Amino acid sequence: MNVELWMWLAVCAGIIVMLLVDLFAHRKAHEISLREAALWSAFWVATGVGFGVLIWNSFGEEYGQQYFAGFVIEKSLAIDNVFIWALIFAAFSVPRKYQHRVLFLGVLGALIFRGIFIALGSVILENFAWVLYLFAAFLIYTGIHMLIKRNEHSDPTQGRFYKWFSARVPSVKKFYGQRLFVRIGGTLFATPLLLVLVLVEFTDIIFAVDSIPAIFAVTSESFLVFTANAFALLGLRAMYFLLADLMHRFIYLKVGLALVLVWVGIKMGLHDFVKVPSGLSLTVILTILMAAIVASLIVSRNKEVVHAEPAHKQEFPEATEAEIAELKPLWRRSVRM
Repeated sequence: MNVELWMWLAVCAGIIVMLLVDLFAHRKAHEISLREAALWSAFWVATGVGFGVLIWNSFGEEYGQQYFAGFVIEKSLAIDNVFIWALIFAAFSVPRKYQHRVLFLGVLGALIFRGIFIALGSVILENFAWVLYLFAAFLIYTGIHMLIKRNEHSDPTQGRFYKWFSARVPSVKKFYGQRLFVRIGGTLFATPLLLVLVLVEFTDIIFAVDSIPAIFAVTSESFLVFTANAFALLGLRAMYFLLADLMHRFIYLKVGLALVLVWVGIKMGLHDFVKVPSGLSLTVILTILMAAIVASLIVSRNKEVVHAEPAHKQEFPEATEAEIAELKPLWRRSVRM
């Protein structure tokens, strides 16, 4: 696949423009309605699919199928992120109107980290082809582990990373609007929103450890790996507001994701012996995920709604307008003598 430099630059520029449009559209803190989330979700999915059609027409059926296989894998694994985000927001009692800003910055950071991971992965695989077998074994192990632990949920406030970070960063116990930092007196403090953002970024890095090897199992083209990741991540914020309150319905989603990871792990491990067509791989992935989603919706149709709640939920009040007005500027200006 011959991808010229201008194509990379055009895609990156397009992603930046779309991020800016999204930021401008949600520049004011407000609760995202179900209708708004549905419209934005449809827009981002259409954008990702449209880019896939462009790849298909420009580079051929094989690369088009590889892109769509990667896009479906990343989009599906991203849904698991939604559940973790819901737990994090619940653990810190983040008002719904502030959640979009955290997710926007979280996805922006995720795009940067994923780009770094993809570049490193491409270099490693190009120079050490045997690493593919390690990736394959890791994916199979991760899929089996996910299947066994599918009903277990960690408490975001009890993780080692959060305890380490919160112990070293002075913070206030109130939300000051969408601010991540505030200066009170002469001291700079983090707000609870920064702690939430750091956790969101940290969990995405953990998820990337699974998702990047998974997409390399269906395509070795760095351009397809990056764009499939990017377009899957761009719609993740809207997907959160669309699905966060419905996660109790997707009871077999982790089973489907686990089977997909095992499938792509087996495919990657046998790549030197059995050539699995991209079309067949895409069909298997779609079949597994659709079966998991349909079965989930049917079985959970009449079940009582039970939302997972962290055991150590923290409550943070919102600062009053008077308290916000008393804040000092974040950056001190030098005083000329």
